[in-house]
Amino acid sequence: MSTLSFDEAVGFLYGLQKSGMKFGLRNIRRLLRAFGNPERSFRSIHIAGSNGKGSTASMIASVLSAAGYRTGLYTSPHLVSFRERIRVNGRPIAPSDIVRLVGRLRGLVKRHNVTFFETTTALAFQYFREQKADFVVVETGLGGRLDATNVVLPEAVVITTISREHTEILGNLIRKIAYEKAGTIKRGIPCVTGVRSRTALGVLRATARSREAPLFHSSRVKMRVKRQSIRGTRMDVEVEGRSYKNLFLDLPGLHQTENARIALLALHVLREKGIIRLPEKSVREGIGQVRRRTGLRSRLSVIQSRPAIMTDVAHNPAGVRTLVAELKRLRKKNVVLVFGVMKDKKYRPMIAALRAVASSVVVVQPKTERARDVADLRRGFKAARVPVVFSGSVRDGMTAARRKAGAMGTVLVTGSHFVVGEALALLEGKKYLTINQ
Repeated sequence: MSTLSFDEAVGFLYGLQKSGMKFGLRNIRRLLRAFGNPERSFRSIHIAGSNGKGSTASMIASVLSAAGYRTGLYTSPHLVSFRERIRVNGRPIAPSDIVRLVGRLRGLVKRHNVTFFETTTALAFQYFREQKADFVVVETGLGGRLDATNVVLPEAVVITTISREHTEILGNLIRKIAYEKAGTIKRGIPCVTGVRSRTALGVLRATARSREAPLFHSSRVKMRVKRQSIRGTRMDVEVEGRSYKNLFLDLPGLHQTENARIALLALHVLREKGIIRLPEKSVREGIGQVRRRTGLRSRLSVIQSRPAIMTDVAHNPAGVRTLVAELKRLRKKNVVLVFGVMKDKKYRPMIAALRAVASSVVVVQPKTERARDVADLRRGFKAARVPVVFSGSVRDGMTAARRKAGAMGTVLVTGSHFVVGEALALLEGKKYLTINQ
């Protein structure tokens, strides 16, 4: 029996961040062999992409759960608690299970200098086997080809979008980034994508052709948006001849309707292969209850009133541009922005987009070594002529932002999962441990 406490087990995992990021599948395969290859015990759907993969993964998991399948969901990073990363039918992994599984892996991890994400992935897959999951929806951590999650042999691969991100690792050219994402495509396994870039789509098509994998584009899904609000979107949808009139998606924003196209098409591909049952009732319940069924949050979410506090995990230029477009569509202007980013992000294009909706900004530096210094952000917003009213920690920044907004104003927290996570922990009175992956 393990003598670890829950805090010690999570602390051990967080300590593995010192190993940095490593790409390649050798270590993860070694860990999985030690567990008896749990990734072979369940069917999976593998999700990659620059933006939208967490939301798309959650939509697919929600519908599968509504259809009666015991469904695992593996996503990253978490916002407040490590437990958020590993869920079955929406329920996060129990602290006792984390303690037990870390105890089993700890010696092997130490001997082979295994990374945080590799260890977490092995732990998650073993947990899903123990929970007798029928399906597991697996989100890549970074890239795809050499990502630790790329050991699964999925029933379908999903590649949501492709834009410039993590350029120091994946390369600065769209075709190079697309090559890494396309590495998730398996021989003969269908791939569903919403990628719009011609260059990126060309790479995906060439890879799919070489691996004899059928490629399905989300443009095949017909959709008419009927009504939008901060609660979600009402729409008419037709997927491969199946019609869903007046379908409600409980995630706001037109970008989420694009994610829904991808999720619904992937589910219908699985249905056509005879892998899943897909009753209309399950689609309606799953798409209409994504947040409740999966725990997904901070996607244009209102979490508090007076002042209204909104959170969104937009963390790169493409994501921020999408966020700004949705704020304009919802007529949210003159917000007090709480903003912080990681060092590897191109923050100037993000600032350029945010100036359209921000009346003032609080720049913050979350508790992670990866965070960009507030001095850089302060200079960036000053150059964009957006008043910086405070700069410092997330804790002090949230206090300053609420004071600036007043009871009737709006505060928007964005720029990074780490900024949003730390802010949520403060607002909810929960312990927050930083994490670098």
